[in-house]
Amino acid sequence: MSHATDGFPLEGSAMDVSQPAAHGLPGLPATAAPRTSTSRMIADALRTAIVEGTLAPDAPLRQDAIARHFSVSAIPVREALRQLASEGWARIEVNKGASVASLSRDEAREIYEIRSALESLALGLAIPNHTAATLREVNALAAAASRERDPSLYVARNEAFHMSLYAPAGRPQLMEMLATLHRRGERYLRLKFGFPAYKGESDAEHAEILNAVKRRDIPAAQALVAAHLLGTGELIYRFLTERAAAQPAAKKRRAGASSTAASASPATPRSRSRTPDEASS
Repeated sequence: MSHATDGFPLEGSAMDVSQPAAHGLPGLPATAAPRTSTSRMIADALRTAIVEGTLAPDAPLRQDAIARHFSVSAIPVREALRQLASEGWARIEVNKGASVASLSRDEAREIYEIRSALESLALGLAIPNHTAATLREVNALAAAASRERDPSLYVARNEAFHMSLYAPAGRPQLMEMLATLHRRGERYLRLKFGFPAYKGESDAEHAEILNAVKRRDIPAAQALVAAHLLGTGELIYRFLTERAAAQPAAKKRRAGASSTAASASPATPRSRSRTPDEASS
């Protein structure tokens, strides 16, 4: 039987892609990396586990356990955790150590508000530079996203579609900022797959944005991409708000059920006096 180790994934989870190091952590890849990129490799592995949900919100990220898993010293682990904390994936508290950052409705909405502003800017800069070849590429990526049914693959195809829209802008720093925001928002985007109508609506909005780009209608394209992203942020915000409100009620119901079960005693058969024949049997 598999056991969780220090809050890390169980064996056989989605992240169990290679054999862990001796006394390591099941569920995280143990592939060695050059010393110069060890901390980056550890950060990438932990980030992937967080994004895929293998490492749940608030799960502890224990330095000693991570170091054993990757057969490294504590130094690159500390560097990796600091990097994840700076990116918003982890939090580090004095006397408590590191843990996976909670899902935040405010963070989710803010990420999509920022994306809305920056992607509108990027799209306006990109449209005059799009060519027949770049538009064919965007069209192919939109079609691939539309056909995709796997949530993990759809997230990647969705990002590829968006980034291909903005690539002709020729703004490398802007593209780097957008790539970071896509990574920060990936955990939240996956929540939308709980809404059955989401994918069809998203694909339809992608098609509208692409049609506006093909028409070289910059104001329309910018308005459509802004509405697309702001709508996503608001949907996730409402979902997390409703989930947070439902949790205390569910906990109260469970506590009430446990109390009722504890106070209930099994029925005791009523005793009766035996007949002489029963007494002698």
